[in-house]
Amino acid sequence: MSLNVANCDRCGKIYMKNNYGLCPNCLREMEKQYETCLKYLRENRACSIQELSDATEVPVKQIVKFIREGRISIKSNPNMTYECDVCGAQIREHNMCDACRARLTKEARNMAEDEQRKKQMTEQEKHASFLIKDRLQDRTK
Repeated sequence: MSLNVANCDRCGKIYMKNNYGLCPNCLREMEKQYETCLKYLRENRACSIQELSDATEVPVKQIVKFIREGRISIKSNPNMTYECDVCGAQIREHNMCDACRARLTKEARNMAEDEQRKKQMTEQEKHASFLIKDRLQDRTK
């Protein structure tokens, strides 16, 4: 029998499990931060993410989380950017910049090709060893 409790990801207190991984107090505080950010963005469309963080006292990391979850839209905020997870370049959507995404795609394609070559080599080796075995059997006959 497993208990339906966990430790809050934010404060560490024990709470009844939910989809957010947060206790009710931390969840309420996060919602307050979200509302504060929305209110400030409505009044200051030209602000940057750092200005938003400074004005609302909400950590940049939390603001980026709101953006990535789709809770805060930055389409109408031209100066709002956040860092690429890989290289740190400033981006306005996704987790990676176009350059990092292209490099990842290229590396994945190369890995797939390498795997395919390795598979072909293994099949050729099996076939070659079969032929050598046949030749040896032919000699013994």
